[in-house]
Amino acid sequence: MAAEFTVPMRKTHTILVPNMLPIHFKLLIKIFGQYGYNMKLLESTSRTVVEEGLKNVHNDTCYPALLVVGQFMEALKSGEYDPDKTALLITQTGGGCRASNYIHILRKCVEKNFPQVPVISLNFAGLEKTKGFHLTVPLALKLVYGVLYGDMLMFLHNQCRPYELNEGDSERTVNKWIDRIIQLFEHGGYRNTKAVYRDMIEDFADIPKSQKKKIKVGIIGEIYVKYSPLANNHLEDFLISEDCEPVMPMLLDFILYCAANTDVSSKLYQYKNIKTAAFRLGYKYLHSKQIEMIKCIEESGCFTPPHDFNDLRKAADKYISQGVCMGEGWMITAEMAVLAEHGIENIVCAQPFGCLPNHIVAKGMSRAIKNAYPNANIVAIDYDPGATRVNQENRIKLMLANAKAAAKK
Repeated sequence: MAAEFTVPMRKTHTILVPNMLPIHFKLLIKIFGQYGYNMKLLESTSRTVVEEGLKNVHNDTCYPALLVVGQFMEALKSGEYDPDKTALLITQTGGGCRASNYIHILRKCVEKNFPQVPVISLNFAGLEKTKGFHLTVPLALKLVYGVLYGDMLMFLHNQCRPYELNEGDSERTVNKWIDRIIQLFEHGGYRNTKAVYRDMIEDFADIPKSQKKKIKVGIIGEIYVKYSPLANNHLEDFLISEDCEPVMPMLLDFILYCAANTDVSSKLYQYKNIKTAAFRLGYKYLHSKQIEMIKCIEESGCFTPPHDFNDLRKAADKYISQGVCMGEGWMITAEMAVLAEHGIENIVCAQPFGCLPNHIVAKGMSRAIKNAYPNANIVAIDYDPGATRVNQENRIKLMLANAKAAAKK
């Protein structure tokens, strides 16, 4: 029987968390820390992670699951953590994505090697409940604000780092703001988002930057692979080294996508319950916060604002039904269309080998986007244990060569 995380374990156990979004997760684990959970972010990106994953799951398992299991097993075997005082935290999304089942794969691996280590589920769909781990309303609210501030920091960082004259200025500004935001969460004031956004924008605008024009490259695809440096072989760093500006969609878009899908499904299948009403209210609130962020960036005049999520929904309706919601579903098509519409015609679609929804939607709909936007330069990159980094980067370099040739015309 699997070990369970209990209330007394909050004081004795370190909870290991796999890394996906470096900026966001640094904020989120600090928020959990304020509620008595001692969390540690796993930041290893070595090949050992992949090797541990392959030892513990079969090769048909989708790449994100393999990496998450590998990262946990590498940490437990490293000797750095006492298995008797360690727990693991993993998210469950619900829906058709196999991400909801990673937890069962992970538990099998842990029970075989470290039976005393509990595995905790973090989910908003009521899939699993744990005695010693609870998402209270105040905690959930802080996590939402953590996502908002993480999105803003990631967004500003990506628009500054490729142009910074003093290497490391953008990273130092991000770290400074992570510390400041943690203080706001501890002492209050974190809800005053407008004032915080304006101060953030001012700080990043003060970074000395080159005026050289660079090719913008949109990054879309499966949520884990597009965000995780471990999964995408540090794609953002690679694009910056190739003299490009990476354009990364916000995590809030994915949260809004999940909320919108619940509402769309209730209309398509003609059902209503408390869950759909709650998700509808949540969508309205989160979308209003996104609009607030966009307006603050527009008012500054220093940075290019992100797209409105409603623009994604309108773009999707031109090509695909919003009922196509397995995995990233219609959002991948919509992101390609909105990026191309805003002049970001060079797009990398990062997808894990074995992710059926991604392959069908991304590869199937890219032709429709290219027909609508003839200058769209889209490349789908598969990430899996057997794919070499050199081959992936060479395909991206070929795409960039086409982009640079088009820019000279």
